[in-house]
Amino acid sequence: MKTRIFSLAAAILTGLSALFSRPVLAADAPQMPEVSARAAVVLDALTGRVIFEKNGEERLAMASTSKIMTALITLEQPGLDETFEADPAAIRVEGTSMGLREGDRVSLRTLAAGMLLPSGNDAANAAAVRIAGSIPEFVIMMNRRAAQLGLAGTNFETPSGLDGQNHYTTAKDLARLARAALQNEDFREICSQSALKVSFGNPPADRWLQNHNRLLEEYEGCIGVKTGFTKKAGRCLVSAAEREGLTLICVTLNAPDDWADHKALLDAAFAALSPAREPTLPETAAVTGGKADSVRLEPGGEGTLFLTAEEASRLETEIDLPRFLYAPVAAGQEAGEVRYLLDGETIYIRPLLTAEDVEAREKEPGFWERFLRWWKGLFDGKDD
Repeated sequence: MKTRIFSLAAAILTGLSALFSRPVLAADAPQMPEVSARAAVVLDALTGRVIFEKNGEERLAMASTSKIMTALITLEQPGLDETFEADPAAIRVEGTSMGLREGDRVSLRTLAAGMLLPSGNDAANAAAVRIAGSIPEFVIMMNRRAAQLGLAGTNFETPSGLDGQNHYTTAKDLARLARAALQNEDFREICSQSALKVSFGNPPADRWLQNHNRLLEEYEGCIGVKTGFTKKAGRCLVSAAEREGLTLICVTLNAPDDWADHKALLDAAFAALSPAREPTLPETAAVTGGKADSVRLEPGGEGTLFLTAEEASRLETEIDLPRFLYAPVAAGQEAGEVRYLLDGETIYIRPLLTAEDVEAREKEPGFWERFLRWWKGLFDGKDD
């Protein structure tokens, strides 16, 4: 009898273990493939919506994907192309390197490339000292920026991503960080290059940096972002890909088969998402005080909203347009907006823009102004 009870208990525990080890899918998420990663997330770059997650909020080591934050802060600095001598102590660091040597002159833009392509720990440390004066002060900047971005599950201890006791992130946070970084044009341009020619040294000379991200060559539409590996973190990868107006960000942490994981996840997400049906938009807006009584409107916004089939069935839209606009009106002026909502939550806002200018109508003179003109006219042209 005891043997049967123990066997039943073991079966229940095994079933529960299998249940909780499966990816956690939102109610409206498409079915996604199994992956090797400890944690994984697929994010819609336009809305920040999570399409798929597995252990998305578990705090894990992130290795060199930390350099996404380091490179972003670096590329936000003034004087990106100004050259300076790299701090000799900062570049003496273990792990991957862009090849900096004592006495080398380099720019912040080149250091960002050295972080994002060959994953140079020397580049990350050199930029940190140049920007903040010391590595600890730069780490404070990293954590302050993480807080500004709402990355509550993230804490940095190093600019390079070398393991630390309290150096961690979550797959969700890392996807959100990548989304913010890709909005920086310099970051987006650098991380999308399979190879990049830069100049540094003593004296500076042209050199080629090679990107560790195989997906740039192996996956259609890949535009970045960053690889990472330490023994503690395992293989970490952040990728982004664009197809037909849809940009997806994929993150895996501690993924033995990360290249295959990303290809499978991105393929499944691209297949599951389709452009949302646009509502009927107002063609004009009323204008008061203008030479025309109305102005033509056109939708603005840089992206196209993509949804799963189930999300599309729940989509609602709201159009916010004032009763009239005050002249003068300039072409390209924001007149109103269209809000796209899922379950009452706004996921995307598309502006409604004016398509033409409307000049202000000349103001009719009032009684006293007409009287003064008449009075002045009585004396105009009379001799003294």
